[in-house]
Amino acid sequence: MTNTKVGVIGCGYWGPKLARNFHGLQGTDLAWVADLRPDRLAHMQELYPEVRTTKNYKELLSSDIDAVVVAVPVGLHHAVAMEALRSGKHVLVEKPLAAGVEAATEIAETADKLGLIAMVGHTFQYNPAVNAVRDVIASGQLGQVYYINATRVNLGLLQPDINVIWDLAPHDISILLHVLGCDPHAVSAQGEMFVQKIRGIHEVAYMTLRFPTGILANLRLSWLDPVKIRQITVVGSKKMLVYDDLADNKVTVFDKGVDVQPYSDTMEEFQASYRHGEEQVVPVSWQEPLNLECAAFVQSVRTGSLPVSNAWMGVKVVRVLEMAQKSLLNGGGWEGLSA
Repeated sequence: MTNTKVGVIGCGYWGPKLARNFHGLQGTDLAWVADLRPDRLAHMQELYPEVRTTKNYKELLSSDIDAVVVAVPVGLHHAVAMEALRSGKHVLVEKPLAAGVEAATEIAETADKLGLIAMVGHTFQYNPAVNAVRDVIASGQLGQVYYINATRVNLGLLQPDINVIWDLAPHDISILLHVLGCDPHAVSAQGEMFVQKIRGIHEVAYMTLRFPTGILANLRLSWLDPVKIRQITVVGSKKMLVYDDLADNKVTVFDKGVDVQPYSDTMEEFQASYRHGEEQVVPVSWQEPLNLECAAFVQSVRTGSLPVSNAWMGVKVVRVLEMAQKSLLNGGGWEGLSA
């Protein structure tokens, strides 16, 4: 089988990382890179002398490449992805898939109609630690999942065109859909603008998702925190779990909980219902998630199999983002998420 030829459109933040992975991926040729900035193209040419570069991405689309990676600003995702699909190219679009549900749905529908792969870069769905969390939940050892708390904060990067929800929440939303295997039915969001008020861009937000199973999930998102935190806590009826993406031991299960007695005569008896057991580190066989994502894309291009983060998964995430944005601008009220 001949190598799969890939072109990357956009060499800002994610483009070079994607280019690096496709360049080193067995059975794949990084053939083209497009960007408007000559200095970025010169840098890519220096790293990969055999790769062709262009300021005009249409030149890339008219070439003999098999697949296109779209790593442009979010507002351009739909237009560039649609043009790539109509040029007969498979597409991997950076998250979120598009700036609205209607646009995201058109990408998914067009790919299906043309028999092409459309995939979104929800990298955490390929993260070995996240998959370990999914396996622990599925095993039932946590019992009934009560609630989930996710914190994704740091100082920067301030985005000029999207708020913190559209920038950071796609990660945690895609993780929740992946590890729980079900979709939320309602969302609310509140936030504030402190630095970019003139642009109308929220730097801090708090989102809450409700799932049909009764699970409550809360997301804290910020570009203005002094310490970088990437952590998810899952509280169950039997045990609890913490996933810390920045730690060496990324997934830990805590044998902690509270068992309410049918009755208690003394405070000591009631307090005895609290359980403080051992901690268990869940072993994770680590591989770079972005490399696994890129490999999954090429595999889907070659076989026609649907990737985990397919375009329809991207539509689900964008629907949550769109309704969260509506809630954010309407005082934090609940918004339904029916398809």
